[in-house]
Amino acid sequence: MERLYAFMQRMLKQTPMAFTRSADGEIGWSGRMFGIVGPRGVGKSTLVLQRIKRQHSQRDTLYVSADNMYFGDHTLYDTAEAFVVQGGRHLFIDEVHKYGNWSQELKMMYDTLPSLQVCFTGSSVLDITRGWADLSRRAPLYTMQGLSFREYLAIAHGATLPICTLEDIVEQRVEIGAVEHPVPLFKDYLKRGYYPFGREDAFEIELDQVISQTLEVDIPQFAGMTFATGQKLKQLMAIVSTLAPFKPNATQIASQISISRNSLEDYLGYMEKAGMVARLRQLPKGLGALGKVEKVYLDNTNILYDLSSGREDIGSVRETFFLNQVRRVHEVYASPAADFLVDGMTFEVGGKGKTGKQVKGLDSAYIVKDDIEYGYRNVVPLWAFGLLY
Repeated sequence: MERLYAFMQRMLKQTPMAFTRSADGEIGWSGRMFGIVGPRGVGKSTLVLQRIKRQHSQRDTLYVSADNMYFGDHTLYDTAEAFVVQGGRHLFIDEVHKYGNWSQELKMMYDTLPSLQVCFTGSSVLDITRGWADLSRRAPLYTMQGLSFREYLAIAHGATLPICTLEDIVEQRVEIGAVEHPVPLFKDYLKRGYYPFGREDAFEIELDQVISQTLEVDIPQFAGMTFATGQKLKQLMAIVSTLAPFKPNATQIASQISISRNSLEDYLGYMEKAGMVARLRQLPKGLGALGKVEKVYLDNTNILYDLSSGREDIGSVRETFFLNQVRRVHEVYASPAADFLVDGMTFEVGGKGKTGKQVKGLDSAYIVKDDIEYGYRNVVPLWAFGLLY
């Protein structure tokens, strides 16, 4: 146990406290058991460690990582039980999906250690989903994604802007007093601002590792794929990166990587849950129905720039940003007349020369323009949609 306390001390010591993600205010931290899940690299561990430093006494709190060598000859449950005997009240388990029997042992903690509060994180949404059947009635899950443009401004440039609602944005009620010229900073965000490690010199290497580990390790482990099958995910990612956004032609793409149409649907589903791609659907026509996939995008603009190697299409960048940021707080669907449909509002995304031809005659329709600082009437700056969380 001393080894685990020493590990926690080292992790807390190197945890930055200058800025806290907006997700901190959305999590039910007082719950008896809950999970924080999301793609690799979006900052879940930092969020948990910040919470411990701010709100907890280290006398009754323990932070562990489930891939620690300590668990080579100790179980999570036995560790939790021993911690409670010593007066422990708050247990934080990071990367729980890397521990083979995590779901069953969390259930045992919940059932037999009523005085213990347990928070767990998982880098792979896929593994968490697979093991969730035993825990679904016991603990809620909270999902994180990468930094918003607003959060990036605070971390990288010390500029504090308030969270805005979609209504604030379309009604031109966005205040940018802390940022004199947002457009140049926005361009940097698109390339390396979505992930919290974006300011590090080795950003491109780290991002490549996130992509590779997700495609080669996380998804194959979840889906029971062989190594050779896992390689097809990388092939598919390469195809998506050259086409996105695109209307999926299942037969053609499946043929390119020698898989069936059904396997292609499964692969894209896994990749979407893992934070590699995003699928834009048509508005469902019936209660409980799932709309048809209209377009497939890369998940975020940092991945798009990384995989395009300087050949990115700026129109794709703009649409990817809009979808990525707005989906965090709203359901986003394909518009039959323009690009996106959100809460009954139609959005057409383009550069500063974009006209309103696509949305002419439509109610609640807006032109979203890149490379402008301020909006006017139904013209809204693209960067403003990065203030939603």
